[in-house]
Amino acid sequence: MTIYRLRDAATLAKASYTAGQIVSPPVIKSLDHNDVQAHVLQGNILLLPGSNSVRDYIKFNLRPLRLGNRRLTMSNGGTEHGASGTIWHQGFLVYARVIFDWLKDEGIKPNFIIGHSLGAAATQILSKSYDAPAIGFAAPRPKKTQNRVQHDDKCLLLNRTDDIVPKMPSAFTHMGKAKLLRSTTDQRFLAHSMPRYQTIIEEAVQAQVLPETWGG
Repeated sequence: MTIYRLRDAATLAKASYTAGQIVSPPVIKSLDHNDVQAHVLQGNILLLPGSNSVRDYIKFNLRPLRLGNRRLTMSNGGTEHGASGTIWHQGFLVYARVIFDWLKDEGIKPNFIIGHSLGAAATQILSKSYDAPAIGFAAPRPKKTQNRVQHDDKCLLLNRTDDIVPKMPSAFTHMGKAKLLRSTTDQRFLAHSMPRYQTIIEEAVQAQVLPETWGG
C-alpha cells in the first residue's frame, strides 16, 4: 500500500484548490461536475478539495451560513445508507457518490485518498469503499452510527481544536482515527484553512505528537 508523509499530504491538500499548479506527482485526471471537484494524481492518489463556492455550502450542508435574513445550518437529520449499509450524512454521501461513479467510469481505484473540509468528509466514505489508506484535514462528521465500521482503521483525520467544522454535524461521528491538534492561539475562522493546518501539523510532527507518515 501507498505511504504518505503527513507534511506532503498537507501540501497537496492545500494545492488541491489550484490543481493546475501541481507538478509532483502530476495530475492525470480531474473532475469538475455539478459542484463536485476531484483530482487523480500519478500513482492513483485521489485528491479532494473542500468547498469553493456558496452553492457547495447550500447543496451539501457543510457549514452554517447566513444569506440575507435566512440562516442555513448543517442538517442533523438527513441520512442515507451507503453501499456497505453504513448510515451516512446524506449530503456528504451524495458528494462522495459523484466521485465514486466518476472513478468507476474512468476505471480507477485509488491507492491513497487525501481531502480537506468537504473533501475530507468524502475521504472518510471513500476510504471505506475502497479499503484505501486516507488522510483528511478539517474533517466534518459523516457517519450517523456510533459503532466502529470495517476498514475505518485506514483513515487518519487531523482536526484543529479551534476549528468548528470538525465538530459538525453534532449528531454524527467521524470514521477512522481522529486526532485533535491543539493550537497555542485561537485562529477562529482562519483555523479551517489549509495553511493553518500545515503549520500545526509541522509542529505536531516535530513534537512527535503525530507520526511522520500514514498508510502501508
